[in-house]
This record gives sequence, structure tokens and C-alpha cells, in this order.
Amino acid sequence: MNILVVGSVALDTVETPVQKVTDVLGGSATYFAAAASYFSPVRVVAAVGEDFPLQELDFLKEKEVDFTGLQIRKGKSFRWAGRYGSHPNDRQTLLLEPGVFSQFQPTIPEQYRDSDLLFLANIDPELQLRVLEQVSSPRLSCCDTIDHWIRTKREVLLRNLAQVGVVILNDSEMQELTEELSLIKASKVVLSRGAKIVIVKKGEHGAVMFTRNAFFSVPAYPVESVSDPTGAGDSFAGGFLGYLAQTGDFDQINLRRAVVYGSVMASFTVEKFSVDGLKELTCDQIEERFARFKQITHFG
Repeated sequence: MNILVVGSVALDTVETPVQKVTDVLGGSATYFAAAASYFSPVRVVAAVGEDFPLQELDFLKEKEVDFTGLQIRKGKSFRWAGRYGSHPNDRQTLLLEPGVFSQFQPTIPEQYRDSDLLFLANIDPELQLRVLEQVSSPRLSCCDTIDHWIRTKREVLLRNLAQVGVVILNDSEMQELTEELSLIKASKVVLSRGAKIVIVKKGEHGAVMFTRNAFFSVPAYPVESVSDPTGAGDSFAGGFLGYLAQTGDFDQINLRRAVVYGSVMASFTVEKFSVDGLKELTCDQIEERFARFKQITHFG
């Protein structure tokens, strides 16, 4: 099975207490594709400017990531700069220049419209809706968002929930979207809107998956040092949907495995800057970390 992701391909400048990197590969679609490509073919729809170093995407093309849907437009590429404090959740945005992405209109190539799985990254909810109108009944669709869209286009976003199977948000976004402090109550609100699965990302505290009849929680994989938290959420989504695409199995047990694979891929991401933690993994490394995860969480 294949996956279509619609999101951003960007250049990031990231500063942490130990290092600063400038104009490195970033963007929601990039992180998602890098993680998902270890499990299933990925198709990307995004936009970059003429200044974008396309050779940075070569490693993804070697992993069966299809960039036919990448628009190269006149102007500058999307750039983001941020600074992290000593705590991974302590992030300050220093620069946000959408460039050509501010005019992005996702046009889904004809050969992408039968994609099996769909991931709508944190783009404008109105653009998410346009994508949903162009695809032909994917087996599973998933959307993400950010606090900016919750504040500015909340009603559109809530309408979109009725058309997707999976919603992936962090804990503060869930609370802001639903106006509920309890994540259990918040998940019930989202599920009542039509979503079948709600996954709440809790950063260093792991992730929680809610369905109408079940509840599943996992911790974050314990890494020795966090170099760069950027893209961890999109990498989680890539591992989650990538594993589901690989197996074609959407039952409750396999959904739980997919959550763990999402956490595994996110753990590799945060260990290095940009997508470097995802560039040269082996399947054995991924499976070894999955097995360790099982040992950490098993009791009986």
C-alpha cells in the first residue's frame, strides 16, 4: 500500500543549548516521508521556491519517495527558525517566512488520487478540505494541525474531522481545539465529530490512542540525549501510517503496534538535527528498538 502526504518541504534554522544549524532540510512532509519510507512507498505534494537545494531530497527518492507532486515555484522557499531551551517543549519561533508556500494550492496529480492512505499535515484546514475532495476514498486518512489553525479556523477544522479516520494532535492542541482540559473528555469530543481514532502526542511523556471502545498509552522511548525535537510529531505520524500501510491491517492490536512504531521513528529523529536521524537507518535497527520498547513496557 502507498501513502500520500500533503504538507511542507522547508529549510530550518535550529538552535539548541548545544548547537545551531542553518538552512537544514525540514518541513512536515519531509519528516513524515523520511519516517514512512522505511515501511511503504510515499507520494509527496508540497511547494518549494527556486532557491531550494533539490539535491537534499535525493536520499528520499532512493527510498521510493515520489516527488512528482512537488511544485517548484518562482520565489523563496518556506523557512522557519526556532530556539529550544533546556527542556524539549521549550521552543521559541524566531522566524517564519512562508515564501511560496503562502500561495500553495495543493493539486493532486491524477496518479496520486487512488492513494491507499492519506496524511494531511499541518496546513490550512481549507487546503486539507480541498485535498479530501480530490482523493478517491483512501482506506485511511489522517490529519494534523497546529495551534494557529485552531485559533483562526477552528470551525473549518472541526468540519474536517468528520471526513478523516485519524486525528493526531499534541495535548495542548487537543485541549484548545475541544475546550476540554481532560484529554479523555477532549478525545470524546473529537470522536463524536466523526473521527475513528484520536492520537494525543505528549512529547517526552509518550502518546495516547483513543478509539470509541479502547484506550492505549505508551511512554516515549528513552533516548540518552535529545539533539533536536523538530519534526518528532511528523516522524511519529510517518511511522504510524507507514506500518499500517506495510501490513494493511487496521485491527486494534495492529493499531497499537503502529503507535509504538511511530514512537520508535520519533525517537530516532530527536537524536540528531534535521532528518539526519532518519537518513541511514536499517530495518534491523528499527526492529531492535521496537523489541526494546516491548521489553520496557511489558509486565506480567
